[in-house]
Amino acid sequence: MNKNLFLKEIRRNSVSLMIWMIVITLLIVVTMSFYRTFLENQSKIVGMLSLIPKGALQFKGISNFNDLMSVLGFYAANNVIYMMVLGSIFSIVLSSNILLKEEYDKTAEYLLTRPVTRSEIFISKLAVLSINVFILNLVTALAGFICMELVMKTPFSIGAFLILSIYTLLLNILFGAIGLFLSTLIKRAKPITTFSIGLVLIFYFIYTLSKITEGAAKMGYLSPFRFASVDATNPAYTIDLWHLAYFIGISLFLTGLSYRLYKRKDIYT
Repeated sequence: MNKNLFLKEIRRNSVSLMIWMIVITLLIVVTMSFYRTFLENQSKIVGMLSLIPKGALQFKGISNFNDLMSVLGFYAANNVIYMMVLGSIFSIVLSSNILLKEEYDKTAEYLLTRPVTRSEIFISKLAVLSINVFILNLVTALAGFICMELVMKTPFSIGAFLILSIYTLLLNILFGAIGLFLSTLIKRAKPITTFSIGLVLIFYFIYTLSKITEGAAKMGYLSPFRFASVDATNPAYTIDLWHLAYFIGISLFLTGLSYRLYKRKDIYT
């Protein structure tokens, strides 16, 4: 890893990271501030929720209406979707552009003429990506934990909360690996931000459709969101080893493949 390049990329992406952390944290704070109001009006709200198809609630991790009465269930239903979707968008946008930045900024020639190898460039930028995704998840998870501590009526399972946070992190890492892979396939350097965001939303739509439409249930396995369980109020809630293998395996495979492709790729200056 090249230290100078690493520090340069950290500074370059610091503002973007800060904005994303603030936006997601504010969403969490605002949403959780309604928890006690929700409890005070639970009979009316549950009556309204009973009109919604069960499948439409299950995709948000709600097995039954009582799940929403616990602070962890309320948090999972309302905030993890923000963190999973927005966190994944952050990850894939950052990763899909981090290797292409010098190319479409027309500064690749300067970078490649310095005493730094392709391997050092890739590893340095991969390290920056990993740190950014980890910090985003750490800060937003901490914000969620503090908010739950402040508004809870009864204690919640810290273990379940940690598992929920791990699933979110794994999902974000996977989309980061997808973004890296996509960037190495681009022949002519150009931003692929719109395509990257669209890909996350398409996967989320597929997941949502599979949950609310019985005939499309199997289609849900095409989406990474399917393997990030949000049923945190379930007493048997734990990290599924197959799901863990899915996230780690695909992330490592795509990252390794991206590394090989980047080393052979024609860099346009």
